[in-house]
Amino acid sequence: MNIQIFGKGKCFDTKKAERWFKERRIPYQKIDLGRIGMSKGELESVKRSVGGLKPLIDPASKDYDRSFVAYLASEENIADKLLEYPGLLKTPVVRNGKQATVGYCPEVWESWK
Repeated sequence: MNIQIFGKGKCFDTKKAERWFKERRIPYQKIDLGRIGMSKGELESVKRSVGGLKPLIDPASKDYDRSFVAYLASEENIADKLLEYPGLLKTPVVRNGKQATVGYCPEVWESWK
């Protein structure tokens, strides 16, 4: 398995996801969205896996009102905003190759073993 956890430093669900993988001794790579963000290719892969961009958007984030993402119609514009404001992403985003989850989903991660 090649696990990547995209998360924010103060996100409790991200910490729970890290703990879940640590307890099972599954190696993972943590990517801090606040510092590094997500590349366009990674965003496309996650989008295909979770069924669009809407599940990736966190309406409770600080960047939600600032980015005006709620008023954008096209998927391309929404993707650009997600790349510009990585704080908009609901975390943790956990990738295993072409599979991905958004949020804390241990029942899905269990099936990846």
